[in-house]
Amino acid sequence: MSTGYWGLFLHAHLPFVRHPEYEYFLEEHWLFEALAECYLPLLRRFYRLNSEGIPYRLTMSLTPTLASMLTDPLLQDRFRKYLDRTMELAEKEITRTQTDGAMNRLARFYLDRLTVKRRFYQDTLHSDVLSGFRWLADTGNLEIITCGATHGFLPLLSYHPPSVEAQVEVAVRTHRRLLGREPAGIMLPECAYYQGLEEVVARYNLNFFILDSHGLLYSRPRSLYGVFAPVFMPNGVAAFARDHESSKQVWSSKEGYPGDPFYRDFYRDVGFDLDMQHVGPYVSPDGLRTFTGIKYHRITGETDHKEPYDPEAALDRVREHAANFVFNRERQAEHLAGLMGKPPIIVSPYDAELYGHWWFEGPDFLEHVFRRMAPSLIRSVTLSGYLEENPTHQVATPCASSWGDKGYYEVWLNGANDWIWRYLHNAAIRMSERARKYPAPDPLRERILNQMARELLLAQSSDWPFIMTMGTSVEYAERRFKQHIHRFNQLDGILDEGWDEEKLRRIEDVDNLFPDIDYRIYAK
Repeated sequence: MSTGYWGLFLHAHLPFVRHPEYEYFLEEHWLFEALAECYLPLLRRFYRLNSEGIPYRLTMSLTPTLASMLTDPLLQDRFRKYLDRTMELAEKEITRTQTDGAMNRLARFYLDRLTVKRRFYQDTLHSDVLSGFRWLADTGNLEIITCGATHGFLPLLSYHPPSVEAQVEVAVRTHRRLLGREPAGIMLPECAYYQGLEEVVARYNLNFFILDSHGLLYSRPRSLYGVFAPVFMPNGVAAFARDHESSKQVWSSKEGYPGDPFYRDFYRDVGFDLDMQHVGPYVSPDGLRTFTGIKYHRITGETDHKEPYDPEAALDRVREHAANFVFNRERQAEHLAGLMGKPPIIVSPYDAELYGHWWFEGPDFLEHVFRRMAPSLIRSVTLSGYLEENPTHQVATPCASSWGDKGYYEVWLNGANDWIWRYLHNAAIRMSERARKYPAPDPLRERILNQMARELLLAQSSDWPFIMTMGTSVEYAERRFKQHIHRFNQLDGILDEGWDEEKLRRIEDVDNLFPDIDYRIYAK
């Protein structure tokens, strides 16, 4: 009899970044780094748990934009070349560091890891990472849910209800096509909820979503069990909420495990440390320095001096931190069960990219957490599995919320990005007008209308206003937003007259996701 449940939730998302018009494009590295440092290491460790019969359960969202990129042949080929270049750099590093024992061992460590990753990617997954996630879902250990089609910030899109509807419908359709199953739940983009959103969610047979803590703490009526049990909304959709304590142990820059001095330092990378003559072929061709993934130093402390990284010492810390995490969840569940009179569920949502990309040892940490949890009194569950075992809950309506800074919508609507919303709303209204005007168009106009819908969805990505607020890659975010609005306007402008099919094909080839999209969703 377990004293409680642990619901690990990993949110895997990247914006759609695909540039076939260029031989090399820097922002495509967002995907390649996530694949090499996060998704492949996580899959390998979950596969190992499966092979050893270690019980574990987790829920994960794979956003439609990410899933589309993972199955794209162009990006798959470019990722193989990325791995080959990194392996070549590691081999050069073995030669360069041959007189430095500690650094040479690390160079060999990286080459060994890269060799294993490449073999796993090509021989086991056949270059199809999504197939690895599908297989884990088939075993029952992993539950995969969906997210907004392009991670659109739904509360601010609700000005135009068909835009919210399209984000959900296209997401469900893409999930069904790429993963071969119906999603049981949805990760609301940025955990952003507004009252009434549950009605859209229910129309697509999605049973639950995840909120930040205050979404339930300030529900009406107040949640009897805080964040340690879901609530059902009046229409039957369940809302889970994030546990602050387990999140802080990982996320906190001061108290979180990833800040341990023995863990690898993210920022000290040979792409920045070494002479350009040496690393030039492995960074941006225009001479811009980039991360290569080969890093020789540990965090050490709040000092510019960094000690060499020791993988074995770091793994010892992983085991200690995993044991500490499970111990704390056991005590937390024991305490809560005494107060609640029933086992609590502790929901711990994280960005998947934390595990392996930002926190190099993160995938090892999760593997050891599951190993420690297997014989413990707290049990890992998928969120659907928990609802099946526990079908009765309080009825309540959450409050408007998100997991952005300050907890509401300010990150996506402020002085740095407010200018985008008038263009989005105007384009959305015109999309609906066009969808109603052409309910049964000729084949060329239908392609134009479907491409307009793609461009609108891509412009609505929450990543663009987020990047503008954070001040990183702002030029790229602004350019991408303007490109999609410009293409939308181009297509709209020629819709009544018809258009050169070759010009249309070029746009379709660049923004080629959602092949089964139906623009008529905007006519609702």
